[in-house]
Amino acid sequence: MTCELHVWTSTVTHPSPWRIEASALIALALPMIAGNIAWSAIAASDLLLLGRRGAESVAAGALAINLFHALLLFGMGLVTAASPLIASERGRRRHSVRDVRRTVQQTLRAALFFVLPAWVLLWKCETILLAMGQDADLAREAGHLMHGLQWALLPFLGFTTLRNFIAALERPIWGLIIMLAAIPVNVLMGWALIFGHLGFPTLGLFGAGLASTLSSCFLFFGLLTVILIDRRFRRYRLMGRFWTRDRERHRQVWALGLPIAITLGFETTVFNASAFLMGLINRDSLAAHAVAIQIAALVFMVPMGIGQAATIRVGIAYGRRDHAGIARAGWLALMIGTGFACCAAALLILMPRTLVSAFLDLSNPANARTAGLAVSFLAIAALFQLVDAAQAVGAGVLRGVQDTTVPMIFALIGYWVVGIGVGTLLAFPLHMEGVGIWLGLASGLGAVALLLITRWSLRERLGLLPG
Repeated sequence: MTCELHVWTSTVTHPSPWRIEASALIALALPMIAGNIAWSAIAASDLLLLGRRGAESVAAGALAINLFHALLLFGMGLVTAASPLIASERGRRRHSVRDVRRTVQQTLRAALFFVLPAWVLLWKCETILLAMGQDADLAREAGHLMHGLQWALLPFLGFTTLRNFIAALERPIWGLIIMLAAIPVNVLMGWALIFGHLGFPTLGLFGAGLASTLSSCFLFFGLLTVILIDRRFRRYRLMGRFWTRDRERHRQVWALGLPIAITLGFETTVFNASAFLMGLINRDSLAAHAVAIQIAALVFMVPMGIGQAATIRVGIAYGRRDHAGIARAGWLALMIGTGFACCAAALLILMPRTLVSAFLDLSNPANARTAGLAVSFLAIAALFQLVDAAQAVGAGVLRGVQDTTVPMIFALIGYWVVGIGVGTLLAFPLHMEGVGIWLGLASGLGAVALLLITRWSLRERLGLLPG
């Protein structure tokens, strides 16, 4: 009896390492997933406000926002380097302060170095859009919006760096709280500045961009205030001797972050290219593609958050030189990510028209062809989700072991050689049109997922693990 009680007590009080890791991963991933969705809501609210000014404002806004987001995502990839660097340092020394501070400060400096030339480029928004063959009136209006929006780049990248800092400390909830608070701030500022309410002048499209800049400042200074006040964060003294030069850590940030930035660039531009190819087919295909990709992008926020959490959990084990811990964190993240993708795929297969109805009035006969195409694209998106989740989490776990350069090459091959190559072949010579482009996207993501997971499986043989 005593022996049986002892065995039972040991089982209850000592959960398995896999269960401990799963709890830690999920606790970290959930606020990051919610934060990603909140970020999407902020971006969507900008276009919803512009919609009240008419279709031309929406079109001009979409042109400016797409150009801005291309550079923003590149910058976000660069500052993502903070997560694995801080996580590995915490794995080496749980209560490290100086090296964590060095990483945050040098990541912020790297963001500043990136933003300065990016601002020059964005200031020429109208010229760039005209060179791309866009309508002159839309390009001019997009330029007005960009002159207010472009300044959001630095505070948003600063916020992202600080969010990565608190997430790497496994305390991501404040990032979510500040992000949720920014949604009504963005809507209120946009409403006031675009339409001239609350005593502000009517600034139109420039006001929409300025509102986003003010919202980004709210994000950065809001989170910075929390970090400077909360005793768990203030001990890192992130602003102490901020301008001290640290060439070695600065180099590490660029060496790790630049391949991530380029990888995100390849991924972003391949979806931009797919929209261009849809436009070569017909307007219905382009509209259906826009609807389907919005649904897929919303679902993608979940595996993206799991991948971000996996980078930190794998990074901590990497810093401890804990090979078993690295394996547990990585494989659990992949299982949870693909498990969610299976559920999402089932939803896309079983309820495609319901999902499409959120974007299109299905009772309007004029939308019948677009809706039908969107439903057919969502059927492929079910497969799309499985491989997209696998590649997102696969990239995350490899970042945890500070492996970013080879995955960048995989992204180039998968997205542009396989994805665009197969999509173009199927869509045009084989006359599969929009379905062919979506099959090409799924093929490209599948190729990247296969390469990343194979590399993860061979991590020890390839010398990716600490000695």
